[in-house]
Amino acid sequence: MRVNESITMKTRVKLKQAKCCVIKIGSAVLTDDGRGLNLQAIDHWAAQISALKSKGIDVVLVSSGSVAEGLVRLGWNERPHALHELQAAASVGQMGLIQAYEQSFQKLGFKTAQILLTHDDLANRTRYLNAQATIKTLLSLSVIPIVNENDVVANEELKVGDNDTLAAMIANLVSADVLMILTDQAGFFESDPRHNADAKLIKEIAVNDERLDSAARTSAGLLGRGGMQTKLKAARIAARSGAATLIVPGLSESVILKVISGEDIGSFLIPDEDAVSARKRWLSGQLSVKGQLQIDAGAEKKLSKAGASLLPVGVVEVSGQFERGELVSCVNVDGKEVARGLVNYSAKSIKLIKQKKSVEIESLLGFVEEPELIHRDNLVLS
Repeated sequence: MRVNESITMKTRVKLKQAKCCVIKIGSAVLTDDGRGLNLQAIDHWAAQISALKSKGIDVVLVSSGSVAEGLVRLGWNERPHALHELQAAASVGQMGLIQAYEQSFQKLGFKTAQILLTHDDLANRTRYLNAQATIKTLLSLSVIPIVNENDVVANEELKVGDNDTLAAMIANLVSADVLMILTDQAGFFESDPRHNADAKLIKEIAVNDERLDSAARTSAGLLGRGGMQTKLKAARIAARSGAATLIVPGLSESVILKVISGEDIGSFLIPDEDAVSARKRWLSGQLSVKGQLQIDAGAEKKLSKAGASLLPVGVVEVSGQFERGELVSCVNVDGKEVARGLVNYSAKSIKLIKQKKSVEIESLLGFVEEPELIHRDNLVLS
């Protein structure tokens, strides 16, 4: 299954030019077949990630393994079914997981930060923006964020494979160029190689190709406990913001560095559109408008012609009740929509700072979230 050669080459060139990469490490390669954390592998991955950081590439690490490590530490031979026992195992295992990463990266001169999230955190727009700001700040400080599902406070039964989806959502969050999923398999196969000796590895394919759905159904259970279906779902989520997804054998020598250098390893799931258009389309089509900002002619010109962010000084009137992180419409003095985007302040706060300079925000509100009302990365022209 191959896509147009020009599309493939274009995307592989983008890999070599990647500025931000989300790497997800699954339990199957992380926990040494249930015998506890594979510390040698963690050291190997840390060395590769550190090499990427030294080249100026930002990396966010999404790691499974807390429950598996907890089972080992507690001496449990089987994964429990009761939610409170899974949460207990995750709580115990998280200690060892983070300690292992911290020690590996510390030896290489890099700091790490632990971030625990649930899918609800990323569905709530305010918490989404807070998480985004925190992770981007950590990256600017050359800290390596290590993200995991917050299993300890999960309200529903823990579902294996959730960290695949979480990694994809993080890729959207930070506008990553690449989502790399490290597994215990060579990649995404057309059928189950355990039952079909002639099963072929899918080298490269458009992420929305319907043939992937058939392949995922016939090969359920591969690629760690999450299976192919969760990897495919994750790849399609990541593609919303233009990220290419690579499903690769995590224990292969220098696999991370080889992938970024453009070597032909694993399975390459190519997004249908570039990062900017995908992200703008997602913003404009997936969220409901919660309010309205009327902007002056100067702001309209800057948004339309210069691709600028919306500042408080350009807002004339505020309509509706909305909170930080929600989608609002920006209209001109004639009531025509110019743009829409995610606001950094609530309607109540914007009423106090409209037509004011950004440097006045803190004195007027007592705090400052961002200098912009809507950053250009979170704004789409109508």
